[in-house]
Parts: sequence; structure tokens; C-alpha cells
Amino acid sequence: MNRTRRRSAVLAAVLAAGLVLGGCAGGGNDTAADHRKSAPRLPEGGRTAAPAPADGRTAGQGEGQGEGRSADAPEGEQRAPSPAPDYLSTFALDVDTASYGYARRSLAEGRLPEPSTVRPEEFVNSFRPDYPRPADDGFSVTVDGAATGADGWSLVRVGLATRGADPDGERPPAALTFVVDVSGSMGETGRLDLVQHSLRLAADGLRDDDSIALVAFSDEAETLLPMTRLGDARGRIREAVDTLAVRSSTNLEAGLSTGYDVAAAGHRKGAVNRVVLLSDALANTGETAADALLSRIEGQRREHGITLFGVGVGSEYGDELMERLADRGDGQTTYVSTRDQARKVFVDQLPVQVEPRARDAKAQVAFDRETVERFRLIGYENREVADEDFRDDRVDGGEIGAGHTVTALYAVKTRPGASGRIATATVRWLDPESRAPSERSGTVGTQALGARLWDAGHDSLQLSAISAYFAEELRGGGLPGAPRLAELAAYADAIRDRSGSAVVGELADAVRQADRLIGERPREEGEFRSSDPYA
Repeated sequence: MNRTRRRSAVLAAVLAAGLVLGGCAGGGNDTAADHRKSAPRLPEGGRTAAPAPADGRTAGQGEGQGEGRSADAPEGEQRAPSPAPDYLSTFALDVDTASYGYARRSLAEGRLPEPSTVRPEEFVNSFRPDYPRPADDGFSVTVDGAATGADGWSLVRVGLATRGADPDGERPPAALTFVVDVSGSMGETGRLDLVQHSLRLAADGLRDDDSIALVAFSDEAETLLPMTRLGDARGRIREAVDTLAVRSSTNLEAGLSTGYDVAAAGHRKGAVNRVVLLSDALANTGETAADALLSRIEGQRREHGITLFGVGVGSEYGDELMERLADRGDGQTTYVSTRDQARKVFVDQLPVQVEPRARDAKAQVAFDRETVERFRLIGYENREVADEDFRDDRVDGGEIGAGHTVTALYAVKTRPGASGRIATATVRWLDPESRAPSERSGTVGTQALGARLWDAGHDSLQLSAISAYFAEELRGGGLPGAPRLAELAAYADAIRDRSGSAVVGELADAVRQADRLIGERPREEGEFRSSDPYA
């Protein structure tokens, strides 16, 4: 799988410059004490050497770039901006939201989330801007932005959207294999009982011509229900759900292997075939190494076209493993901790998002070096794609369903007095049935960045910015022009008051909880918060 291309030069160059790495994923050294350390300096440009940008100019060495490379950095050390020489940024699309849901759960329980579990793109994509929708399958492309107030810095937003579910309900049938963790840790209130509630909702909300299978696993896996058309079998499905009971250890390997075997045996041609994993992803028995589990998922995906939807539960949650499984399974993750969230996922979203709109979707943003001095993609570190692989359709991208939106934010510093094009954003995808490739593009110029971000009339862009700034603070970084957390909460309150949105109110509450917890945390000796995190 080529979705993630880690660059060893990132760690080497940053450490050589004596910079502080904030929020490295899975490195084992991040604690709550790291939350206020200053972030790494932004590089000139954004990534590795690649083909020429869309305007035909040569993509060469960016000003002031480092040139050294070394062996791959250790697993998880991928949060620093890349000191790369060109003006292209390429990534696979992502509609995961689990990171934001789990962070809210942690904050509500009075603890800061581990920086390694915070992925800004999942915070941002937890909210759906009202981008224009295309009339056909594929994507609309919206590019906008605003000045942040820091010297020369702006936020540039790339927004992609797919057509919603057909109003007459026409879609392919779904063949869903639910793989349920019934290990001992699932006995905590709000885990297995919430999963059972979610499964009952799914059984009620899906169509008669959809199919469901049910696999339970602890130390071993057991098929409780083979692939079964719903029709008049809903009562039998509920009975199977009611038999779920907590057992012993967590053999995730057994659960996934059996689940994919059941999905393959019940594979329906012309249907959307998907494994839905409901677990806290805390594997402790059988094969627990991520790479071995990932290889199993990738093989089934390639052979049978079976995708994975990961639903995380529990106050202790294996976030990194679940995310990597979904990435390799060409799927997505979410996190639920309440019945309201379960209803949103299994009633409002799952039935209408069954139909895929695009496969192997990737985005590439070409910045204009005559107007742009520096840029940084906020998040998407685990979705990086080599620039030269953008049009290589053998390289895996993201699967995007009906009604999805995808948002990517860039911190961009323009050159003094610059005027003209800032960037061209292009999305490329394969048709779900024919696998024929298509592309669409959108551009943004300096005139679009004249207004300030926090001026009136920018609610949608402000909400994206609040989410990104919030995530960056939680993982120990910083962005030019980022308000303090208390200010972010106030901006979110104002949007909630204007829109009446309860989910924006939940964001404001989470930001305030984080501000309080960070304020209560003892600072390390010599630790400071720079007013300019890139100074």
C-alpha cells in the first residue's frame, strides 16, 4: 500500500535545526506536559521533488530548503512539516472523524487526549460545510481563504463534495458483515450495550434487499449469523444481537479473519460489500502486530472489493490501530460514545452513504511560487501520497460515499506585494463501477485572501479554522495567527448563536474543557508559549 510515504528527512532536518517536535504520533514521548511547547518552523514550499505543476513551470528546489535524506524515521514520527523542495502537496482523501469524537470523550472525562491520537483533518471533517454539490458522480471543487492576522499568513481551504443520496432511494444493495468485539474490556458501560443498540438501529434502518452477517470475537471468533437478507429476517437478526455477551481476551486477528471470510462467502455481486468492525481496538491475543492484520485486510480488499468501516467505542481506545486498519481496508473510521451519536452513524449516515461515489480519490494542490513563500497542509500526515503518484491509479486513495464533504486547510504565507494565483487544487478519482479516471480543479487568487478570517460573513471558513486550530493546540503545535483557546470557544459560541447548531455548541464546550485542563497543568521548567510559534 503506497498511501503513506514517510520521509526520513523530516525528523533529521527538524532535529538538526534544534526545533521542538510537538505531538509526534505514537513515538512514546508525548505527555500532557508537551501541549504548550512551540511548534516546528514551517518550511519553504511543501513536499518532495515531483512533476511540473499544472501551469507548466518547473518544480525545483524551494528557497531555503534542506537537502539531506536518511533512513526511514521510526513508526509514528510523522507529525513535523516536511522540509521539501517543491510547491506541490498531494494526499489521499479522508472522511474519518474518530479522532475528534475520541478527543471529545477524553476531554469530557477530564483528561487531555494523547497528542498522537489528534488528527486535525478528522476534527475539520467532523463538520460539513455547505459546498456546492455536483450534478453527476464525482466531486465539486471549492477553494477559498482569508487572512489570519499574522504577518503575511492566510488560511486557504480546499473543499470537495459529492452528490447526496438519490431522493428516490435508488442505490446498490448493501452486504454488511458486522464484526463485534465481545472481549472483557467491552464489559464497561457504554461499550457492548452501545454496540448492541447500534446494531438494532442498523437492522431497522436498512432496506429489505440489504444483507447482514454477524461475527463476535474475544479469544476466538464465532459466526452468529451468516449473510442474511433483511426482508422478514429482522426478528432473527435482533435475536442474534441479543446473544452478544462479554467473554475474555481480544483476538482481533480471529475476528477480522472470520469476518472477512464470512463477507467473502456472502459476497454479493453488484452490492456494496463491507465489513463493519465495532471494537475498542485493544488487541491482546493472537496476532496483534498491525502489519500482519493490515496485510489480511488489503488482500481481501483487492480480491473481493470488501471495504472496512471502523466504529470505535470505549474510554480506552486503540485509535492508531483502528485508523490504520481502515486506511488499509479502503474505508473510514468514526467513534461513538452516546446513543445520539450511534443514531447519527447507523440511522442517518450508514444507509445513505452505502453507495460509493468515488474510489481511490486523491487531491493535489499546486502552489504558485511567485505568490507563495511558504505553505503547510494542516493534518493528513497519514494520508500523504508521493507527488509523482497522483495520476498513478495503482496507488491507493480514499473511498468517498454519497453526500460526503472533504476539507483540507493550508497555512499559506504570501510574498510581500504578491498578486495573482495562489494555488490550483485538483481532485482525481476512479468511477466506482468502470474504474475510469476523472479529474476536476479549482483555483484561488490573492484577491480572495483580502478579508480577515474573523470578519463577519465567514462562518463556514471560521468553523473549519476553529477545528484545525483546536486540534493543533491539542497535539502541541501552533499555527500563525491562531487565537488562544478561550477566543476559539467564543468564536464557536457566536457561530452557534447565529446558526442554532448543537454540534457547534459541543465544539465550543470541548475547546473550553481543553483550555481549562491545559491551564491547570503544571508547566515544565523553562517551558514557554511563543507568541509566534514559527519564530
